[in-house]
Amino acid sequence: MAGSKISAREFIDSVLDEGSFVSWDTTPVDVGADEAYRAELARAAERSGVDESVITGIGTVHGRPIAIIACEFAFLAGSIGVAASERIVSAVERATAEGVPLLASPTSGGTRMQEGTLAFVQMVKIAAAVAAHKAAHLGYLVYLRNPTTGGVFASWGSLGHITAAEPGALVGFLGPRVYKALYHEEFPPGVQTAENLSANGVIDGVAPLEAVRRLVHRTLRVLVEPSSPDEGAEAALTDIDEVPDVPAWQSVILSRRPERPGIRQLLRHAASAQVPLSGTGQGEADKTVLLSLARFRGVSCVLFGQDRSGQSAALTMGPGALREARRAMRLADELRLPLVLVIDTLGASLSREAEEKGLAPEIARCIADLVTLPTPTVSVLLGQGTGGGALALLPADRVLCAQNGWLAPLPPEGASAIVHRDTTHAPQMAAAQGVRSRDLLRHGIVDGVIPEFPDATEEPTEFVKRVGAAVAVELGDLASESADTRYARRLERYRRLGLPD
Repeated sequence: MAGSKISAREFIDSVLDEGSFVSWDTTPVDVGADEAYRAELARAAERSGVDESVITGIGTVHGRPIAIIACEFAFLAGSIGVAASERIVSAVERATAEGVPLLASPTSGGTRMQEGTLAFVQMVKIAAAVAAHKAAHLGYLVYLRNPTTGGVFASWGSLGHITAAEPGALVGFLGPRVYKALYHEEFPPGVQTAENLSANGVIDGVAPLEAVRRLVHRTLRVLVEPSSPDEGAEAALTDIDEVPDVPAWQSVILSRRPERPGIRQLLRHAASAQVPLSGTGQGEADKTVLLSLARFRGVSCVLFGQDRSGQSAALTMGPGALREARRAMRLADELRLPLVLVIDTLGASLSREAEEKGLAPEIARCIADLVTLPTPTVSVLLGQGTGGGALALLPADRVLCAQNGWLAPLPPEGASAIVHRDTTHAPQMAAAQGVRSRDLLRHGIVDGVIPEFPDATEEPTEFVKRVGAAVAVELGDLASESADTRYARRLERYRRLGLPD
């Protein structure tokens, strides 16, 4: 575990612009403490240099305002009682009223035992205030410091749109000392660590203190900078005569080339800002997908997609990946950001575990959530588009397709096995089923085709930059529509699929 504790002032000074912090704190409310507790509070204040276990206020990061709440562990182990709770809630409410994002940094043993049950139920008040802040579509960022346990982790410490933690931090629900006292044995080692929770999709990642300012800066760029496509950003091709008339099987083969650029290259070469996230926040992390806040050619978005570098015949997307997709949808809705989805999958997992953990229901929920999402949506068929795992990310306001991208209910070999009882007819099945970009455009399944000259693998950087520019243009066009108009058009689009004009 981490050794020395990071103080509240040290945290604030490391994150905010120098001299920008303005305190929002007033004298703590009187909780009617008895003489012994008052003496304990006085000793805590003298020892820590603060008057309560939290400090609140507002400052700037690279000139952009952000409210801040930081626990002070040196004051009664950062415990939360009525006075600390009132200070936190007042700060959250003020941040909401002033329309500024909020950065919270808990470090706490949890509820203040000296105040008992009344202190315990304060977590409801804090969680409610945070929920109202998020309902106002304002960002809520969390940085967990060592240690963060108990009711603090189980309330406002676990509600962030983005949650990072200090390396080596003890993070968990039941503190190890309490566990040992109750159960007369040590808590299993390595479980309540920032690194373990990150690996298991409970938090987004681990970041040292010196990296937090940079993380907050990138996040604010996505959340608060105006969105407008840069000059020179170009739309995808929409004229079917411009799309090369090549065999479908050729596209299938080219899409499977190991060197073909995917979502990671898209972020690396086409995004001007990115904030990587991870997992569902509920104990699942699927390595076949990637989630990030991002900014393409002057337009911010939530980006979610299938990561070809994390997939193999033995490792395909499972239900956890789709639950992570639904987290992306919630983030886009809560932050009022458009959602960009990247389809690039050789198929969803075919396994007992996938069936028992609800693969098919998660595909259904993804489709339903995406079709009804209030924010603008763009899907990009970047490479392989096999089966329900691809369909789950398809139904957006605008659908773009790479020239050698394709979409099919099964791999062509699978379709051949069903129809011909062999796999040798795969090229004919690919042609017959209309899987290639040219056919998808003709049928109205996609709205534009992003060219490859002649194949994305041969020009990876230039290709993904074209993808980023096309996404920015589409999002810029969608932003000019009202939410009601956009929603009605989306429903009508999918209602008419396959019907004659």
